[in-house]
Amino acid sequence: MKKKPPFSTRASILTFSAMLLLLCTCSSKKNIIVIKLAHELDVNHSVHKAMVYMREFLLKRSGGTMRIDIYPGGQLGTERECIELLQIGSLAMTKVSAAPLEAFVPEMKVFGIPYIFRDDTHRWNVLDGPIGRRLLLAGEPFFLRGMGYYDAGCRSFYTKSKLIRKPSDLKGLKIRTMKSATAVEMIKALGGSATPIPWGELYTSLQQGVVDGAENNPPSFFLSKHYEVCHYYSLDEHTAIPDILIMSTVVWNRLTKTQQSMLQEAVDSSVVYQRKLWKTATDSALAAVKDAGVEVYYPDKSLFENAVQKFHASFKGTAIDALLREISSTR
Repeated sequence: MKKKPPFSTRASILTFSAMLLLLCTCSSKKNIIVIKLAHELDVNHSVHKAMVYMREFLLKRSGGTMRIDIYPGGQLGTERECIELLQIGSLAMTKVSAAPLEAFVPEMKVFGIPYIFRDDTHRWNVLDGPIGRRLLLAGEPFFLRGMGYYDAGCRSFYTKSKLIRKPSDLKGLKIRTMKSATAVEMIKALGGSATPIPWGELYTSLQQGVVDGAENNPPSFFLSKHYEVCHYYSLDEHTAIPDILIMSTVVWNRLTKTQQSMLQEAVDSSVVYQRKLWKTATDSALAAVKDAGVEVYYPDKSLFENAVQKFHASFKGTAIDALLREISSTR
């Protein structure tokens, strides 16, 4: 028996869902399949650009019979709300960080454990190999089908009042995290105080002092304009949590096998395209925040790696421990 999707019962979400259902998430008008995709990112983000590329690819590949309509910048809700809309088939696709998916796919929490990849080559060998493919499909019992991994680089700390040179510098600081139990525990392991806050609310939370800092990759730090508030960026690169393009299985199952194949081709093509954009976006973002007066620091990562050894050990004997060993053995 399939598990029921654990989605919110808040009236606002239900009302919103009903509105989207009326709009037809995956509708056929004049023999054109329209797939609705929503996300929270800025239109200048490499992932959004990859989605635009995917839209054009699919339109051409399908001979104009399939189209993706993209709603960026949180127009249709937060990351969590979009996941919930996928589960009931009110939205076709969204981009999420792997971290929030751990509520549905417990194995996803492995990506929130710091320093599990030796380098970028190792990371992509894991994600593009059997482990990555297995995890993409592990959410299907919850009506969530992973379609592909986008590069989200490595996450590092940025703060308002002081530079993070070593883990003890996090003591007493309130650090924003994603809504992820693993992310919260990681911050605790490093000595900080974790505060989960939705991405769209973070700029104001930083301004008002609700949190003292956050952690994310360079393009997100720049495009969010968080550098206007946080003038210290320490590239400790503690985690490499991928972005995942996910699809509602409710909508996926409405497509024919040929349509599914063409859509997956478009996704795969966009993944290759986005990964090429990522390095340029990262280099440009770092240069831009430095020009804006942000102090960018490259700490001794071994200090942070040593600080999370007990956190790693806390998974001993669990399914996550087995997954960590499988990742470690991947070449």
